[in-house]
Amino acid sequence: MEVNPSFSANAVNDFYLVLSAKEGDQKAYADLMQRYKDSIYFMSLKMVNNKDDAMDLTIETFGKAFENIDKYKPDFAFSTWLFRIATNNCIDFIRKKRISMVSIHSMEDEEGEVRQLDLKSDTLNPEEKSIKKQQSEVLKLIVDKLPLRYRTLITLRYFDELSYEEIARQLDLPLGTVKAQLFRARDLMANILNRRKKNSPGDF
Repeated sequence: MEVNPSFSANAVNDFYLVLSAKEGDQKAYADLMQRYKDSIYFMSLKMVNNKDDAMDLTIETFGKAFENIDKYKPDFAFSTWLFRIATNNCIDFIRKKRISMVSIHSMEDEEGEVRQLDLKSDTLNPEEKSIKKQQSEVLKLIVDKLPLRYRTLITLRYFDELSYEEIARQLDLPLGTVKAQLFRARDLMANILNRRKKNSPGDF
């Protein structure tokens, strides 16, 4: 694989780092992540407008890029390829946003549309309380279908409302691992919801 003659100095440097990474050089991976993590984070933040979600997406982007680094070809700069992955990652996340903190208590109506509750209200009338209870029950059924490690993370984050740092301390896990696994857990939940749409509401 030869370097593209149209590359800038930075793109050439990235090209050689990618070559080293493909050969298993862990420092090359670290250098690539250090070079672009802030840019990917701020781009993700602009798209999803939530710092925690942006951090999750940044970790997920590098995970996908490094997992598929053999597929990178120097027809264009590594940064272009990486930002394309990040953009697609954010678009996928936004599409599944019903599982995020903003929509963790959303539910589908009979037409399959997502219905949001106004969670800013301090008092709920009996009908709203009943709806919220139904939502929580549906959510718990979905969570129960997750593997244990993801079920634990979702419970600590969204039911117990612990911070990422508190979860990391409680489970004795690196903070980055907690964030990456929480993203994976939400992705699994989205897949379960998508399958649910194809079946009757009682088919869990």
